[in-house]
Amino acid sequence: MRRQFHMVTLSENIYFIYPESVGHYISEPDHIVQRKPNQMASYNIHVVESGYGFVKLNGVEHILGPGDAVIYYPQQEQIYYSSKDQPWNIRWIHFYGDKLKEYLLSNNMKPGQLWTLKQTELWIKLHDELMLEAETNLMLNPTQLSARTYALVVNFIEQAIPLTERKQGGTNKKILDLLPDMQSSATEPFLLEYWSSKADVSPHYFCKLFKQTMSITPMEFITRCRLQIAKQWLLERRDCSIGQIANESGYPSVSYFNKRFMEYEKITPTTYREFYAMTIEI
Repeated sequence: MRRQFHMVTLSENIYFIYPESVGHYISEPDHIVQRKPNQMASYNIHVVESGYGFVKLNGVEHILGPGDAVIYYPQQEQIYYSSKDQPWNIRWIHFYGDKLKEYLLSNNMKPGQLWTLKQTELWIKLHDELMLEAETNLMLNPTQLSARTYALVVNFIEQAIPLTERKQGGTNKKILDLLPDMQSSATEPFLLEYWSSKADVSPHYFCKLFKQTMSITPMEFITRCRLQIAKQWLLERRDCSIGQIANESGYPSVSYFNKRFMEYEKITPTTYREFYAMTIEI
């Protein structure tokens, strides 16, 4: 089954990013693409949802499975095809924009690199939303097409790690499975030993595994969760003092709370509350 939508290329593109086409192929054992260098003018991303296929880069053939992906830059040679025995379920998007090369390279999205996504669920959801927009409204809402394409590409950047760094044995899944509980418990004291035992690894290996999986430390993740909660409470619970918000979001020390808040938001909690409270009222 093939589901795909193509948009007219904008000659005067005011958008940072815009889709040229988007599609989803399911159980297509004869799916094969061979594009010569300088043939394709757009960027494109292909993500394998299930099944298997092959990508040839610099004369070397690589196998891609569930969660694996490839990103092509304009003018790159492109050779990829589905497995005959276990045909892939593959999602793709072609897109363009004048400043994209600088943006992608600044986020380490190098051409000729294979990737694997840490989590595919949200990327697939965003891909479905873009296809639905393209199918329902065609080009009546170009801003929506641009915004949904941007969300899709940013999520790819957030989730993608080089295929050569793919973790074996599902070890990164241990971390990913813990994230919802860690987030919901972020305002409580952080106990490394407790969370490492939940993952059934040593504290030292837990920190290493967490950093490999999330690109940040466990404490950095907790800090982000706490500050997100604090920002919400600062606006929703205006009768509470800064000290009370700090304490309940996991910072018994107001001065330390102020310090961490300033590091991330570049303003104090008090200024944040005053500014956004005023904005909401307006």
